[in-house]
Amino acid sequence: MPLIPVTRSITIDSDEIEESFTRAGGAGGQHVNTTDSAVMLRFDVASSPNLPDAVKNRLATLAGSRLTRDGILTLRSEGSRSQLLNRQEVRERLLDLIREATIVPKKRRPTTPSKAAKARRMDGKTKRSTVKSLRGKVTE
Repeated sequence: MPLIPVTRSITIDSDEIEESFTRAGGAGGQHVNTTDSAVMLRFDVASSPNLPDAVKNRLATLAGSRLTRDGILTLRSEGSRSQLLNRQEVRERLLDLIREATIVPKKRRPTTPSKAAKARRMDGKTKRSTVKSLRGKVTE
């Protein structure tokens, strides 16, 4: 059960990752139709002891529809003809997703427009209003 380093403080046990192999879809030759080169990775986010709760919550938000109701993250890779390359790609995608979840988003500091910006906006609205009012019927 080797540990997979994600960040300096977070490592994942390789036993937490479950991989299954299927045949890749789409067009291909005889080789593609006989080998199980597509990889389906399953990672139980909800019961992972190595992830802090804050990271789990952000990961659930980032994963979106790839996370099941039970808290299992599923990722699939079938881009390569090689099972090994597909395994490497899907594991790297999992690690990238977890790394992105470890970053705490900065809170937005609310700002207000300056007086000059408000004046420019009102001048623009006045000019536009004048243009539109001059488009009416001409009465002589």
